[in-house]
Amino acid sequence: MTTSEERMKILKMIQEGKITADEGARLLKALSSSSEKPVRAKQPGGGARWLRVRVTDMHQGKAKVNVNLPLRLIDAGLNIAAQFTPDMDIEELGTAISAAIAEGMTGKIVDVVDAEDGEHIEVFIE
Repeated sequence: MTTSEERMKILKMIQEGKITADEGARLLKALSSSSEKPVRAKQPGGGARWLRVRVTDMHQGKAKVNVNLPLRLIDAGLNIAAQFTPDMDIEELGTAISAAIAEGMTGKIVDVVDAEDGEHIEVFIE
């Protein structure tokens, strides 16, 4: 996905009310400032480009959340996620994701079943 397509996606998310204007501004800033930074993953064919998060309702079998985030926007995305998950250690999650990327890991890096809430949470680096 080109940078202009990523910008349009962010603007559309603001328009649809999925994120606030401030959050969108941070994402756009991160996108423009990180466009020169290379992706650290060392996968043949250019390296990993996406962090994919999928949360599935185990009772209905339907996706509740399906987020595809360019790796260069992870820091901005984690900052936004911190606002919605105050009980979660976002800094620790960011460190774990960064370590996985630096090691060149790809594929599923998190697979958690939350039986209490009936959710299956998966995180991929692709």
